Amino acid sequence: MKRTEIGKHIVIDPEICHGQITFIGTRIPIDTILALLAKGYSTDQLLKGYPELTRPAIEQGVKLASESCG
Repeated sequence: MKRTEIGKHIVIDPEICHGQITFIGTRIPIDTILALLAKGYSTDQLLKGYPELTRPAIEQGVKLASESCG
């Protein structure tokens, strides 16, 4: 499998986190952020805890997840 960018903020790269879907430029799996949002963490809290992320990146992760479920 080769590196696949999904939009501006998301990537699947077999060399990063064993090919999990992550945010570009990080080793943060999207499912980690989605799980924290589901537990009630706010986007602002996530941005403080993960300063390498941006609001648009988190929003794109949520959008990707909702499209995958829909």
